[in-house]
Amino acid sequence: MQIGSHKIKNKLVVAPMAGVTDRPFRQLCKQMGAGMAVSEMVASNSLLWGSEKTRRRANHDGEVDPISVQIAGADPQMLADAARHNVDNGAQIIDINMGCPAKKVCNVMAGSALLKDEPLVARILGAVVNAVDVPVTLKIRTGWDRDNKNAVTVAKIAEKSGVQALAIHGRTRACGFSGEAEYDTIAEVKSEINIPVIANGDIATPEQVKHVLDYTKADAVMIGRAAQGRPWMFREINHYLDTGEHLPPPEVREIHRVLLAHLHDLYGFYGEQRGVRVARKHISWYSKGLAGSAAFRHAMNQLETCQEQLAAVDAFFNELADRSRHLIYCEDLAA
Repeated sequence: MQIGSHKIKNKLVVAPMAGVTDRPFRQLCKQMGAGMAVSEMVASNSLLWGSEKTRRRANHDGEVDPISVQIAGADPQMLADAARHNVDNGAQIIDINMGCPAKKVCNVMAGSALLKDEPLVARILGAVVNAVDVPVTLKIRTGWDRDNKNAVTVAKIAEKSGVQALAIHGRTRACGFSGEAEYDTIAEVKSEINIPVIANGDIATPEQVKHVLDYTKADAVMIGRAAQGRPWMFREINHYLDTGEHLPPPEVREIHRVLLAHLHDLYGFYGEQRGVRVARKHISWYSKGLAGSAAFRHAMNQLETCQEQLAAVDAFFNELADRSRHLIYCEDLAA
């Protein structure tokens, strides 16, 4: 898949997720086989650019190319300014959020709420494309509810505006993350436009990736929640797409090493106090479904220092390794 001058090495893209796709997570997913990872959503309001959170989200030091930064807002000029600001700070691709269903985003007419106003969509896309010399991409949903699916119309607006790739989540704004994603609309969009299309929604296994690619004819898939605590899934999917065969599950010792490296990156990126809090959810995701993990996660949430977290992780995974080389899940991972 080609996005402007950037040739993406495979068909796997990490979805932008607030509070998740920070620099440590993006780097890890790329190391594990993702072709591209989109940053957390960055506000277009210039008053927030100096905040610690926004500066951290704009930190791409050492990140593997291409660096894709997602911006959100509802005002064309503010979004154009935000695009320029992020390009000046290292962004190589600007992604515009018109897919987030969160109330706090939609209530200010940003995210997927924009799909209701197609003329505004056109003004925003035109303003951002004209503001920067890097490729602009767009993430949308199929529409704002099941009776108003306008993804094809918005996709044509995007292509005409100069957007160079389109990601589509197979749900409407009204659906949130409930129910099952549908891929018919994504397939229809792919048949109607000539820019790359990235399919998103309920994609968690190698078989699902292959099915969605075959069914929609999309150029790539975007994976979000399924990668939380499972960054090695990208190498597994790449292997399956290349060979039709499954890699063996990761060994306990390897998962232990991956988690420890991730934790050290988080502590270095956020500092100890904030890093410990952010690390809790990642440790929970890595351990979900493993024998004894419920008690482990409960105890983890009481720990306040990096040293305590690292010691608890070592104890938990060393005990698992003594039982089995490979991780054995005893709980429903979908729970």
